[in-house]
Amino acid sequence: MGVVNVTPDSFSDGGQFDDAAQAVDHGRRLAAEGASIIDVGGESTRPGAQPVDASDELERVIPVVAALAATTRVSIDTMKLTVAEAAVDAGATYVNDVTAFRHDPDLAGFVADRGLDCCLMHMLGAPRTMQEDPRYDDVVSDVKAFLEERLAAAVAAGIPEERVQLDPGIGFGKTLEHNLELLRRLGEIAAIGRPVVLGTSRKSFIGRLTGRDVAGRVHGTVATCVIGYERGARVFRVHDVAAVHDGLSVAAATLPPHGA
Repeated sequence: MGVVNVTPDSFSDGGQFDDAAQAVDHGRRLAAEGASIIDVGGESTRPGAQPVDASDELERVIPVVAALAATTRVSIDTMKLTVAEAAVDAGATYVNDVTAFRHDPDLAGFVADRGLDCCLMHMLGAPRTMQEDPRYDDVVSDVKAFLEERLAAAVAAGIPEERVQLDPGIGFGKTLEHNLELLRRLGEIAAIGRPVVLGTSRKSFIGRLTGRDVAGRVHGTVATCVIGYERGARVFRVHDVAAVHDGLSVAAATLPPHGA
């Protein structure tokens, strides 16, 4: 899953692709590097990010979704029903909601009615406040219980279970230690039985471990994805598609076939 942020303030690439033509070119480049899904977002969810009006989000993402959907599978990264509706009308077939349908519960019914795939993510609080002293009894058990509850809610709204993927939300209301524990015990999340989406790309915990700035975190990202693959993750939301694609291709060649 290649990331295309059409935003001025995303933590990694904010402002680089806020022009629609640049964003489309970038998305096509990621698809050529091996991304099977392009995830288009118009609202930053970095720590401390402020909410974006739906009208601004729509203006940012719809031209990009429409252009990319002609040649590749597109996911819309949004928590808003109005944005998801317009993006799906423009060709998106996957909804990636960092609030797991808590921000806009009607989004679940829309996903069900349109026969879409979706990703439900764990986040503690909201982006603006999520990194203010996050605490858990046991981060893996707490995240697993949350994802099980949101999966049940999605199924109750009419979404077939096989349409749902789950993201433990690395970096979303977690400390360095929380993130590492989730990676260590990712198999417990995979045991829920739905494909696990892993979003570690260029995140600050990698910088804490390596001392690298955002641009220098590619190698650390590849390492987390290979570890995640070995422990059950099957979808990888990344900025550096070619590097991660190659790393996963080598890792996959050393492991039993999926399901074996």
